[in-house]
Amino acid sequence: MKKPLIIAGIVAAAIAAVLVFSPGAQFVVGGAMVNLGFRMQDHLEEFDLAHGEHLKPETVYQRLLEQNALAAKVREQFPRTPRHPLVAMVVCMDARIDTEELVGDTRKYYYVIRTAGSALANKELEMLELAVANGVGTILLTTHTDCAAEKAAKDPAMRAKYPELVDAVDHRAEVDKALLARPMIAKKIADGSLIVKFMHIDTETDQLAQLPGPR
Repeated sequence: MKKPLIIAGIVAAAIAAVLVFSPGAQFVVGGAMVNLGFRMQDHLEEFDLAHGEHLKPETVYQRLLEQNALAAKVREQFPRTPRHPLVAMVVCMDARIDTEELVGDTRKYYYVIRTAGSALANKELEMLELAVANGVGTILLTTHTDCAAEKAAKDPAMRAKYPELVDAVDHRAEVDKALLARPMIAKKIADGSLIVKFMHIDTETDQLAQLPGPR
């Protein structure tokens, strides 16, 4: 009877040691705890910001402020570590995509640009170049499954109704190429200090897959 208890104690001690001394283990366990937090809130449809028509926009706004106040109090008690971003991600504004879940990382290593259809304009190109000048070495330009902006670009009626959105999607690949051609960006890609990857996000699973070229 004592031997199993001794073995269990050794295993528990080993697990504790791993959690204390292994950064990898701490990262995994921390990510699991964050994911658990997401899941605890995910099913609370009737708590705040419900989809029911009985909630007026002003009510939603006030509840958002209340939630912010609660979150700010938590952050005041448990401050985060400031970090310098190493990655810039361009992601669609679709609410189904959560960038922290996407990379499994809640640390502050990421610049995130969110636009309709993840399409870039000149100001975003300048922002990405500034980010690279400030130390970013990896840029991810993404698309995703079931994108409303891409659907609009394929629908004649929607194209007429949302011309600016459709134009941005139509010229997305062209703008991607313009980013790569910017002198500072091109130089850093050439010397190996910057990589730019075109990625596709599976909206249901958050799985990233590399695309062969501009989006």
